[in-house]
Amino acid sequence: MHADVLIVGAGPTGLMLANQLGRQGVRTLIIDRHAGPARETRALGVQARTLEIYAGLGVDQEALQLGTPGTGGNIWAGGRKMARVPFGESGKAVTPYPYLLILGQDENERILGRRLHDWGLSVTWNTELVALEQREDHVVATLKDPDGTLRRVATTWVAGCDGARSAVRELSKIEFPGEPYEHVFFVADVEATGNMVPGELNAYLWKDGFHLLFPMRGANHWRLVGILPTDLRGRADVTFESVLPSLQVELGAGMAFKSCSWFSTYRIHHRKAARFRDRRCFLLGDAAHIHSPVGAQGMNTGLQDAWNLGWKLGLVAKGYAHADLLDSYEKERLPVAERLLSTTDRGFRLIVSDSWFAGIMRTRILARLAALAMSQRRFQQVAFRTVSQTGIQYPASALTDSSSRLPKGAPQPGERFPWLRVSWTPGGPTADSFRMLCGTQFSLLVFGQSVPSTHALQIDDLVTVHEIPLDEANSRELQRVGIPVPSFYVVRPDGYVGFCGDRLDIACVQRYLESRIHLQVRRSRVEARVGIEPA
Repeated sequence: MHADVLIVGAGPTGLMLANQLGRQGVRTLIIDRHAGPARETRALGVQARTLEIYAGLGVDQEALQLGTPGTGGNIWAGGRKMARVPFGESGKAVTPYPYLLILGQDENERILGRRLHDWGLSVTWNTELVALEQREDHVVATLKDPDGTLRRVATTWVAGCDGARSAVRELSKIEFPGEPYEHVFFVADVEATGNMVPGELNAYLWKDGFHLLFPMRGANHWRLVGILPTDLRGRADVTFESVLPSLQVELGAGMAFKSCSWFSTYRIHHRKAARFRDRRCFLLGDAAHIHSPVGAQGMNTGLQDAWNLGWKLGLVAKGYAHADLLDSYEKERLPVAERLLSTTDRGFRLIVSDSWFAGIMRTRILARLAALAMSQRRFQQVAFRTVSQTGIQYPASALTDSSSRLPKGAPQPGERFPWLRVSWTPGGPTADSFRMLCGTQFSLLVFGQSVPSTHALQIDDLVTVHEIPLDEANSRELQRVGIPVPSFYVVRPDGYVGFCGDRLDIACVQRYLESRIHLQVRRSRVEARVGIEPA
């Protein structure tokens, strides 16, 4: 059996990568050692950037129907609401999804799993990776089937999306330094009533820790997360009833729990793989980095790992690009993981610390600081772009370049191309850029100038050209996001600006695609385009 790409792990990260490859026609095998999809999961928050890439995949509306938009967070201390943090006030001009969507990892997996069938793919469950043998031009993977039978699969590339105990990482002998936090946490799905603000995140801070209540679908349905009381941390038989007495003390008598449908305890680690690649094997998601749940970043970061690698691996597997393109995956995504680990670790240690100073910070200072900070518009904008992941950039990437300097405030190389609502053809309807720039091709967007003949663009079957008309409405929209006129932008399949400038020169675009992206011209395609019959 041969596959272009073997994906190990069918969580959100693996499913996203499989969808990316499947719609590009790449022969993909996705396996998972579990019996089926997750039923209960701890990951809940779907950030705006994830919903944007869901739009490119065509599944954002399904996610919105199943999830609960959280438009704000409320901080409580000492039984009083100390502050409200608006999630989306400063995000309305940035994204069509200016909120945190409360949607469990299990629901995300079902959405992505159903979409997988559209490409003729499905997950092979109860199948475990037990050995890897890397050769010069392929990898031989040994798989263990449900009945214990071993079989060997030849594959060109391997993607390890198999979580914290990644077989791909261990078999590739990639170190995974880090450690667990000392506390034990619990999660519960409950039906509860009390002073919490409906439809929003409610954070209850107290001197020994915190409790978080996330709104879920259904009347009075909440996901509750907290730290186990000290006297329960060493016990193996902890139940929700064991935790109730401390909950009622800390959350107040006004909080009533009517039922609990799921309860689990767990420990949290913070770790990062020493590298994200070993020759033909890649690490993504929790296999590459795990960290605290502060900011609801984990699942979203894994999905963006897959979104980043997917288009690159697809081009290489189909023979459109040289394998050098794949070097950019680690160089772009590893710094993102490092920054995330650093920021979430500092914040999380403050939230969970047992010290008297941290207790005072939580109950007396943190809420007031949050209220003060959120009254500043500039801070709101920075906070939204950071948490929503719409502010992630790759300015130092080898895949970024420009032919001329664009004005300050204009979208720059390495930045996420901004959200546009424009008419893409003269007199045509307004359409969202996240639906038009769909994640399988490069997009050449041209503003305020005519597109010259593209016959010189010898790889134009991989590039969609959009000459944006400058009617009154479009001009206002371009001014809103800072796009100068004239200008042009080459947008990567993952929605980031790769190349830009003022005056369009097709030969420069061609050189960028060949030298930076490592796209390869196929002679037969060029001959066919200029009307020459191949011999």
